[in-house]
Amino acid sequence: MPKYPGQYTSIMKRYKSVMTSLEKLGKATKAAGPLNKKTLELVQLAAAAAIRAEGSVHSHARRALEAGAKPAEIQHAIIVLTSTIGFPTVSAALSWVDDVLKKQGTK
Repeated sequence: MPKYPGQYTSIMKRYKSVMTSLEKLGKATKAAGPLNKKTLELVQLAAAAAIRAEGSVHSHARRALEAGAKPAEIQHAIIVLTSTIGFPTVSAALSWVDDVLKKQGTK
């Protein structure tokens, strides 16, 4: 079982039925279309970067790697957002991706 951040674990303990429903929703949305797991994780990674959600960027970068994405693909999924979300946000997201890549020994 993966190690979750403390805040996430706390919410899971306090609101088990909510988190179970959220998990089911995530699975249902992923199953609703033709995208493969790697592409889905890259899309969610980009969305996390756009809303400046550091924890989600970490999570989806890890999941993208697990789904077979190469570090360059993960980095490209972020850098391509420059004209959409702006360089400062992209720079922050790339630093969060780098955290994951360094920890996994892929950078």
